[in-house]
Amino acid sequence: MATTEQRIRQLVSENLEVDGQPVDLSGDLNTGLGALGVSSLDVVAFAKLVSEEFNITFTIEDCETVDTIQKLIDHIDG
Repeated sequence: MATTEQRIRQLVSENLEVDGQPVDLSGDLNTGLGALGVSSLDVVAFAKLVSEEFNITFTIEDCETVDTIQKLIDHIDG
């Protein structure tokens, strides 16, 4: 079974684009999607997708503190 990190990487590459190109998460996971050029509207849609994929709910507080890919992975695994 795939790890949370692998699943998140796959979801990002399959669902998020910047300038018509898939978002590349090969670098540092301590980067936020906004810093990678993803629009705020796409970030919200991605949060919904992650919620459904992992059967979790994001609170307003979660949205404020989960601001990097690594924090997202930690939140899901926690």
